Amino acid sequence: MDKLLVLISVLWSLLFAGTISWAQSTSTNKVAEKTDWAVFIDKDPTECWIVAQPKETVNKLNGRIVAAKRGDILLFVFYRPGEKLTGQIAFTGGYPFSKSAPLSLDVDGKKYSLPTIDDKWAWAASSTDDSKIINAMKRGAMAKITGKSTRGKTTIDTFSLKGFTAAIQDAKKRCSG
Repeated sequence: MDKLLVLISVLWSLLFAGTISWAQSTSTNKVAEKTDWAVFIDKDPTECWIVAQPKETVNKLNGRIVAAKRGDILLFVFYRPGEKLTGQIAFTGGYPFSKSAPLSLDVDGKKYSLPTIDDKWAWAASSTDDSKIINAMKRGAMAKITGKSTRGKTTIDTFSLKGFTAAIQDAKKRCSG
């Protein structure tokens, strides 16, 4: 249920603000940049999030690197105090995900699953998993997300974790009450 509410809120925000990457550069609700991560806040209802774009993207089909047309590729962590949502990981890869296999998130060699898939969005299965992933990301240097499209392409998106801890602390502080 929480994941559906996140999706609805994100899609609602996208409807009025355009794409998140556009919002990263032009939105008035961006409150901070922490190296490779940006911090955003909305007031009604109160929600805070951090977001990053990948430093590297690789698309493969049958083991070969191929071109792929994709939308925005973004990794988020959300906070919504009104919904008691604290630190929810969300990922959009800019294409419809295959539901036959969960996405894999690798933080410096430690693997996690993002099995909850709704078209172009993926989440961890529980808040406990979110906490484990966030703790690993705070200690890590790189996060790599591997997914599979409905067309059979495998994507590998690599995100820098520089600034992640500072960004998450900022967002958590701004949405703590």
